[in-house]
Amino acid sequence: MKQKTYIAGLYYRLSQEDERQGESVSIDNQRAILRKYAEEHGFEIHGEYIDDGVSGTTFDRPEVQRLLDDAKTGIINTIIVKDLSRFGRNYIEVGQYVDYVFPAFGIRFIAIQDNVDTENRDSGAMEMMPIMNVFNEWHAANTSKKIRAVLKSNAKDGKYHARKAPYGYVKSDTEKKTPVIDEEAAAVVKRIFEMRASGLSPHKIADILNEENIPNPSKYSMDKYGVVGKRNHFGLWSFCAVNSILNNPTYLGHMAQQRWSSISYKNHKRYKKDESEWVVVHNTHEPIITQELWDKVREVEKSVAQGRKTKRGYTHPLSGFLYCADCGGKMKMNSINRNGKIDFNFNCGNHVRLGKSYCFSHFIQAKDIEAIVLNDIREMAQRIVLDEKAIREDFIRHNAELADKAIKSAKKELQAKRKRTEELSRLMQLAYEDRLKGKMPEDICIGFIRKYSEEQKRLGTEIEELEAKLTETANMIQSADEFIRNVKKYLEAPELTREMCYELLDRVVVGGHPKHTGKERVIDIVYKVDIASVLRYKLNNPNK
Repeated sequence: MKQKTYIAGLYYRLSQEDERQGESVSIDNQRAILRKYAEEHGFEIHGEYIDDGVSGTTFDRPEVQRLLDDAKTGIINTIIVKDLSRFGRNYIEVGQYVDYVFPAFGIRFIAIQDNVDTENRDSGAMEMMPIMNVFNEWHAANTSKKIRAVLKSNAKDGKYHARKAPYGYVKSDTEKKTPVIDEEAAAVVKRIFEMRASGLSPHKIADILNEENIPNPSKYSMDKYGVVGKRNHFGLWSFCAVNSILNNPTYLGHMAQQRWSSISYKNHKRYKKDESEWVVVHNTHEPIITQELWDKVREVEKSVAQGRKTKRGYTHPLSGFLYCADCGGKMKMNSINRNGKIDFNFNCGNHVRLGKSYCFSHFIQAKDIEAIVLNDIREMAQRIVLDEKAIREDFIRHNAELADKAIKSAKKELQAKRKRTEELSRLMQLAYEDRLKGKMPEDICIGFIRKYSEEQKRLGTEIEELEAKLTETANMIQSADEFIRNVKKYLEAPELTREMCYELLDRVVVGGHPKHTGKERVIDIVYKVDIASVLRYKLNNPNK
C-alpha cells in the first residue's frame, strides 16, 4: 500500500497581547517547534504562513486566509500549528474548520502542544478539543476586558495611547505622550475652523485645500515623518477628513479619548461612542483654536440654514435662512442671466414646486432682502453703541421674566408627570399581588401591567424632555455681552456675509408680495438672541 505524502503548511500567529508573554509564543519560537516536528514526522514543508500582530478572535487574517485557500485547492493537505489558540480563539469557527471543513477537503490538522491530530479522532485530546477551544475564547474575552480597563485608566490619567497624534500635533517624548503642536499643520487646522465658522461647508473647504495643493493628513504624515497610513486618497482632502478635524476637541487643548470602540472582542468593527462615554481630561496640552472659534463652528453645525450651492459653487449669505410667512416653507433661490450678468432672487419654495394652488408668490430680489437685513443689523449696532448699558439691563430683565414664567409652568407639569409615574408603579405592584392571591386572572393582570408599563415609558420620555427644557430655559437668563459684541463689530459692515448670518440670525420670515396681498410687505428678522424686541420697544417708547 502506497504511503500518503503529507505536504504541510506551517502557520504562526502572534498578537499584540501575546507579545507580553515573552519569547515562548514568539514567531521564532513557533517556527522552531513546527519545523522540528515536521522534520521528525517526515512532512514535506510547502511554506510558512505568518500573521504577526493580529488577534485570533477573527479569521479575517490575510495569512490564515491564504493558508485555507491553499488547503482547499490541494496545494497543501496538512496544517500544523503550535496550539489551537494560534489557529484561532473563536471556538465556534475553530470547531467548524476542524470538524467539518478540513474532513470535507481531506486536510489533516495538527496542534502540537494540545496533542490534537485529526488523523486520530478517537484520541482523548480530540475529545477534549471543544473544551480547549472554549477556554481559548474565554482567555481572549478576559484579555480584551483587561486591556480595555487599562486603556480607560490610562486615558483618565491623561496618558495619550493613540498610535499617532491628530493632524496638527505630534506625540511628545514624555511618559504621557502628550500632543505637541506641529506649527505647519496647526495653521491648516485653524484655517479649517475659521472657514467653517464663516459658513463654508466641509465639501467646499476640502475643495479649497485641494485647489491649493495642501496635502491631506495621511500624505502630510508620510511626507514629513515617514508614517505610512492605511490610505491617503492620493493626498486629497475629503468631506470626512475635514469633518473629523472639526469635531475633535483635542484642538481645544483637551485630551478626548475612548471616543471609538469595537463591537466586541470577536467583532472588530469600530463605531463612534456617545459623547457621554468619552474620557476627557481638560487642559492637558496647548490648544490650536479658541473656545470662541469652537463655539462658532458648533453654531454653524446646528443652524437651520445649511444653504445650497449654485452650479458655480456660490452660496448666497441668506440661503437657508429665508422662510415663507404664509405656508412656512423655505424660500428657494433662483437666478436669471441678464446679458451675461447673473441676478439672484428668492421665492416661496412650495409655490415654485407646487404652484399657486398651494401658496402664492413671495418673489423678492436677493439684493433687496440683503439690503433690508444688513440695514437692520447696522441700525441695531448703532442703537447699541449709543445706549449699550441700558439695553443690556433691559434685555436681561426681559429674558428673566420670560424664563421665570416658562420655568414655573415646566416645573408644575414635571411634578404631575412624576406623581403619575409613581402611581403607575404602585398599580403594577397591586395587579401582581392580586394575581398571586388569585383575585385576578393571569391574562387581565398581564394586560394591566403592559398598559401601565407603556404609559410609564411614555411619561419617562416626556419627563426627560421637560428636564432638558428646564435646563435650556434656565440658561436663557444669561449675559447679552456676546451677542452685543457680535452686533457691534458689524456697525459699518460694507456687505452682508454668511458669517454675519450664522452669528446673528435664526431666520428671516418673508411676507407676500404687495400685488398678491394688497398691503405692505412685512419682513420679520428673527435673531438668535431676541435683543431686537427690547430695541424696538425702546424705539417706540423713548421715554421709558
